[in-house]
This record gives sequence, C-alpha cells and structure tokens, in this order.
Amino acid sequence: MVDLSADTHAARADRAREDEDAQVFPLNDLRRRLAAEDATPPVARYRETLEWGRTQLYTLFREGLSATALVHAHARFVDTVLAALWQRLLPTASHDLALVAVGGYGRRELLPHSDVDLLILAAPGATHTHRAALADFNALLWDIGLEAGLSTRTVAECASAAADITVMTNLLEARIVCGDVALVEALAQAIDPSRIWPVADYYRAKLDEQARRHHKYDDTAYRLEPNVKESPGGLRDVHTVGWVAKRQFGAESLAGLRDYGFLTHAEYHELIAGEDFLWRVRFALHMLAKRREDRLLFDYQVQIATLFGYEDPDRNRAVEQFMQLYYRTIKSLSCLNDLLLQSFDEAILKHNADAVPQPLNARFQLRGDTIEAARDNVFSTDPVALLEIFALMQAAPGINGIRAHTLRLMRHDLPRLDRSVRTSARARAVFIGLFRHGAGLTRALRRMNRYDVLGQYYPEFGRIVGLMQYDLFHTLTVDEHTLQLVRNLRRMAEPRFAHELPFQSELFKRVEHPELLYLAGFLHDLAKGSGGDHSAVGAENARRFCHDHGLAEADSELVAWLVRNHLLMSLTAQRKDTSDPEIITQFAALISNQQRLDALYLLTVADIRATNPTLWNAWKDSLLKELYHTTRRALQRGLDNPVGEAERATEQRQAVLTLVAHEGGDPAAVEALWPRFSNDYYTRHTPRELVWQLGAIATAQEADLPLILVDVLEGRGTSVFVYMRDRDHLFALTAAVLTQLGLSILDARITTSADGYTLDTWMVQDDDGPGAANPLRNAEIRTGLRKVLADPTQVSVPVNRRIPRQLRNFTTPPAITFRQDPAADCTSLEVTASDRPGLLAQIGRAIARRGLRIEAAKIATIGEKAEDVFFITNAHHQPVTDPMLLRNLKRSLMRALLTPDTPPVAR
Repeated sequence: MVDLSADTHAARADRAREDEDAQVFPLNDLRRRLAAEDATPPVARYRETLEWGRTQLYTLFREGLSATALVHAHARFVDTVLAALWQRLLPTASHDLALVAVGGYGRRELLPHSDVDLLILAAPGATHTHRAALADFNALLWDIGLEAGLSTRTVAECASAAADITVMTNLLEARIVCGDVALVEALAQAIDPSRIWPVADYYRAKLDEQARRHHKYDDTAYRLEPNVKESPGGLRDVHTVGWVAKRQFGAESLAGLRDYGFLTHAEYHELIAGEDFLWRVRFALHMLAKRREDRLLFDYQVQIATLFGYEDPDRNRAVEQFMQLYYRTIKSLSCLNDLLLQSFDEAILKHNADAVPQPLNARFQLRGDTIEAARDNVFSTDPVALLEIFALMQAAPGINGIRAHTLRLMRHDLPRLDRSVRTSARARAVFIGLFRHGAGLTRALRRMNRYDVLGQYYPEFGRIVGLMQYDLFHTLTVDEHTLQLVRNLRRMAEPRFAHELPFQSELFKRVEHPELLYLAGFLHDLAKGSGGDHSAVGAENARRFCHDHGLAEADSELVAWLVRNHLLMSLTAQRKDTSDPEIITQFAALISNQQRLDALYLLTVADIRATNPTLWNAWKDSLLKELYHTTRRALQRGLDNPVGEAERATEQRQAVLTLVAHEGGDPAAVEALWPRFSNDYYTRHTPRELVWQLGAIATAQEADLPLILVDVLEGRGTSVFVYMRDRDHLFALTAAVLTQLGLSILDARITTSADGYTLDTWMVQDDDGPGAANPLRNAEIRTGLRKVLADPTQVSVPVNRRIPRQLRNFTTPPAITFRQDPAADCTSLEVTASDRPGLLAQIGRAIARRGLRIEAAKIATIGEKAEDVFFITNAHHQPVTDPMLLRNLKRSLMRALLTPDTPPVAR
C-alpha cells in the first residue's frame, strides 16, 4: 500500500534523502535558476538547466560519487524542474490534479537518459477544465528535451488499468511530485491488496514474470553482451524482490528486507553493494552512449573497464577482469534473489508450511518438495554436508528447492569447506559420486555453482567463475561453458534427447564409464584460470584430481589424455585436408585406440555446441563424423596398413556406380568421365556429392557452361558446385559473389581436370543461419554466379557489405605461414586475420596475381578471427618452393589483409 502520511518513517527517510540530494544539486539555487526573470526564453532556460544537470552528474560520477546517490539526486532534480513547470502552467490545479512519478522515477531511480514516467492523476472532469494547460504542459516537456512517458487518468481508470501486472507495478511506485495529495491517497486505497492483486496473487505473477524474462535471455546472464537491467541477476531482479516486499509489508526500500528479518545485515550490505555496482555500470553506459542503453555491448566494455580503473598491457585482460567482477556480482545477486524469493514463498504462500518433515538422514529432512537442515549446526559441525545436500537432491529429482533458512546456513558456513575438509576421503567420495550417479548431474553442478559451493570445494573451478574471454568465439563465461558442456554430454546419455543428436546418442551407449567423459568435460578448461597452455596444465591437474578422488590409473590417464587433447579433433577436422590418407594415418596414430576415439569425438561435439550456438551446423557435424569414421576404419585396418589414395579413390568410384545404378541412372556415362579427374577429386567428396556432380557433367554441353549447381545435401548443408573451363581469378570471383549474396563460406574444394576444366565445390550457409532448401534462393545464387563467371573480362567483384558492429571492436594481427610437406603435392598457406566481408576474395586475388592456384581451402571463422588454410600450387600443379615467390606472395597478402576493400562500419 502507498503510504503518503507526513509522519511516516518513509517521509522522514525522504527528508534525509533530500538533504543528501542537495549536496549534488543545491535545490534552492536550482529553483532560483528556473524562476529567473531575464531575457532567456523559458524553453531555452529549462533545456539549458537539464543539460547543466546532466553535465553535473557526469562530473560527479567521474569524481567517484556513488551511482546510487546520483540516480536518487537526479530524480530530485527532475522533481524540481517539473514542479516549476507545473506551477508555471497549472497554478490553479492544486485541488483536482496531481503530477505523480511512477515506475523507476517513482522509486527515485533516474539515470541521465532514462524515460521520466509520469502520471497526471485527475479528479472527474478536471481534464476538461484544464485541457489547454495540460496540452501545453505535455508539449513543453518535449520542447525542453525531457523524454517523458506521460498518461492522464482518474483514480477509477487507474484501478481498472491495474488489472495488468505491469501497470499495477508502476502504480505501486507512485510518488507525488506536486498537486492534490488527496488524489494520490485515493489511488493508494484503490490499489490496496484488499481490492486488487492480493499479495499472494501479486507474488505469483511477479515470479512468473521473472521466469519469462529469464527465459528470454536463455536463463543465463553469462552472455558476451549482457543486459544490465533485464538479464538474470540484473537490476530487475533486485526490483522484483523490492516490489514483493512493498506489496506484502509496505517496505519503502530494500532496507525493509533487513528490518523485517528477510536479510541479515551482511546480506543486506551485499545486496546494496551489488545493486550500486550495477547502477555504476548502467550510469556509465548512459554517459558513454549519450542515450538510454542497458546492454553492456563490446563497444563500451573496454571504455568502462578503463573508466573503472582496470589497466593491463594486454587490453583484453583488463576487460576480462572488469567483466569477471560484473559476472560475479550478478551471480551474488542471483543467489540473494533465490534466498529472498524462497523466503517470500514460505512467508506469503506458506509453501510446505503444514508439511510434516520426513527425515532423509541424520542431517537433512524433506519438507514437502523442499529440503532443509535437520538442525542449525549441521554445516558448522559437519562441513561435508555442504556437498551431501546436493547429492541428496540429485538422487531425488522431486526435491525442487532448498528452504530459505537452510540456504542462509549454507552461505554462513561455506568457509568451513576448507582444505582439511576438501581433502577428506568422505568429501571426495560424495563429490565423485555425483559424476558416477550421472542422472541429475548438470542440475547438481549448476546449483553448487550458484551457491558458491563448487568453487569452494574445487578452487580451480572457483578461479574461472565469471571468467570471460574477450572475443566473439566464446559466448559464455568459462564456468558456464563448462557446465553447458557437461549438460550436452548428459543429453547424449538420455534417451529422451536422442532426436537431437541421433548418431552421437547411439554411440554414447557404447561408453563403458560415462563418468570419465563427464569428468573430462568438467575439467577440460579449468586451467584457463591459471595461465599457460590450458590443455597441458589442465591435463596435469586432471590427473591429480582423478588420483585424489580414487580413480584407477587407466581411468585417470584417459581423463588426462582427453583434457590435453580436447581441441585435437576439432582442429584436425577444420584445418587439415582430411581427404588425405596420410593425415588420417597421423591422426589415428595420435588417437591409438577406439575407446579414445569414441570419447574424444563425443567430447568434441559437446564442447563445440557449448562454446557458441552458431558454431554447430550440418557442415561441422559432417566434418567430424567423416573424420570419426575414417579414423575408425584406419584403426580397424591397423596403423601399419593404411589406406592409400588410389585405393580410396577406387572405393569411391565403385560406390558412385552402385548409387547411379540403384537410382536408375546411366553408370556407363558416368564411368566414361573417370580418366578426366584425378584421385583427389574422388577422395574429397562423398559418393552422394559425386553422383550429383558427375551426373550433371555427363549431360552438360559446352554452351551450358558455366554449370552452376546449388542444393542442400542431406547431412552436409548447402553446396554450390561450379564446373567450367579454368580461368584466372576464379576463386576470388566466386568468393566475392557468394559473400555479396549474404552467404558465409564454410569450405572450398578446388579440382582441375586433365583437359583444363575446373570443378569447384563450395559449402555455404546464409548469414542468418543454415536455412533450408529454398528454390528461389538457389536460383538467386546460380544467377549471380553465372553472370560474373560467364564474363571473361571480369577479374574482380566489389564486396559492398558492411562490417558488422561486433567485429569492429576486435583486431587480430594478421599472420601468414607457409608449410611444405614432402609427402604432399601442394604448399600449405595459413592465414590468420580479422574476419570481414570480402576477406576470402581479397586473399584469392592476391594469390592469383602471383600466378598461383588454390587447390583447396579450409575455412574457419573463430568468432572475430579468420583462420583459413589454403593449399596452393604453381601453374603446373606443383608445390610452391621458390623463396622469392613466397616472400612476394606474403607481402601481397599482408597488404591485402591490412587494406579492407569494404565500406564503412555498419552501426
């Protein structure tokens, strides 16, 4: 209920705040400034006053004044401006109109560019009486540059609109600025819980609202560019507990949560400190953006890190330190939000209040669907119970939460989970038991992390809590990524999720000890908090962890091997020519046995899917599957009996003839093409691709060239095939057209026939996702390519696509490396650079201008970084060995990489 009595504690607190606000804006001076009678037009005077106030806020913020104090003072400042405007335009409306602050402004929380939420509360007939003055007031708000959200209603209309929970919450914050106090008191009575939104209903609605809001952000605040206000753990979560407390207890501030016993003094100060930090971040965003902005975009992360005093020779490290504090702060606020909402659940809904406690063991009992400590000293006398409570919840999925008092005990006694307890056999048995139990593991680990138990038990995990990597590749903090990876492995193990990854789910059934895979996933990235090569350091940590937790030597070695090599399969599939039998033999030798292959493959899939949701696509799936199958075959044959290229090509051709015959085609027509193409053409493509391409080539006439095929191949994605007489700049032209059409290039395989024709296969996807087969889109691609490639005078195509906003915040120093493999018939060119539209076309032009050819390309975009490998030859299809030619090529490439031919940055 809104209490406006002058004698209330809230009124006394308001007077105290007014004194504090006066230290920021001397209100008497401000009033004199607004009332001055000089030559300055009133609109200009008010506008200049608002600008002066904003400048004053920025100055004080930079000097270190609390952001919380500034947003309160700004609200008081705007109160004064509005009161002066009201007195100027509506001096006679003191008994039938009231100007009321609502929403965030009603809470006295106003950032420099926030909307000013206003309600003009009118007695019946008053809007007609003051129609002209109200219109002038509304117009003047806009004229002076005050961004106001203004509505005009009677008390009855407000009560009716309050049936909507959002409107109700706005009105709950109602605070008079000037005008008729009696109207606001009437509003308070009209929206009293006895008339609308009883406390229990209001609480349920806000709980549901929070759940929907969290879901909108994928139930995580650990994204690259979080929303400081709306994301889980953000300011809106703080507001939610404040609203519920106000509705239930009439609490006018968060201090009421302490005064009514819902928070201890320490918890209250933790909540206030976290809230003030988020206000600092939001204030900085408004100041830097010069507009309302709640998203912590890359554009501002570096600037805010500097503003907050984070410095490091490595700019990225400074940003990561700032963001780690941000993520840890919202984690702390999320925990307090849980504690308070559970307390409200028990106090307001009386959830499980009448349930008879059911003992689970000597330390815990079940009360309805929640678990609680059997006595207050459970954790202080037996700190292992801090782990045991999660094991009990894992074993009983029907337990939906922890009682508020027990959560408070856990937070208080968490430091007792020290080294002496962590190294005890019982603690280690409880923790490793979570992984051996399997079912419910993800939920248990997430809860343990949320309440800081996981990092307290295993300090290596604690070091990576909230640790982000300032790039576009890793879209989650390291701790969130780790738990997401474990979740992905668990979903492979659960039959109900088999439809997501059918092949991987079937393979998972063969894993004899899945807990080893879960452990490898849990441990694989934890050394990122220690510095050095995280794979090598992590392997040693993993081996030690497994030994300490009683695993057999062979099991410990498998987990350590997986941690050390968790990037091996992904790098091999994406950066090496896996159609080369020699590459497969080398990879199989590193793997050595089927158990390791199965485990590494499943771990790799889970890791990629947990790193960045845009990384996993049909093409990447097919790359890893093909590498898995070819490696499995190599292991089955024996490493001393590898498959040769000729043998592999023969098998592929036979598979093609079988498919053609099965589908009613002409095997003889296809077989007649065999001599024109080298073995590597057959080994680089699947039988299905070969049937598709060769069937079209067999019937194509010279007048049909260039032959352009576009189709979505099952299990691989969109494939674009180009068949025509070879010509200079073909790679660059094709890449430029595809890029200009809004396609991302995933892979390119280039083959030249013995009689001078080129067969180029490009794997692509639309920038907004893989999409599905679309005849119109396919026709657009064919038309665009044919128009350019059929013109022999065309040597370049400009790429007019702008660089996306996120990419412009990152710079990758270009690097060029040549590698000569004596066994290969080409030279490997590795290019690392900042990704941008048109990059492949530029590289292709630089190579072509040196008279060299691209035989194949492995395209990998790692967030903002392009890491592409080109297999190049001279005009005679031989490796490029001339040192002078390679130096000149490197010089040309560096010039191209440092000189984008794209238009200005998109905003």
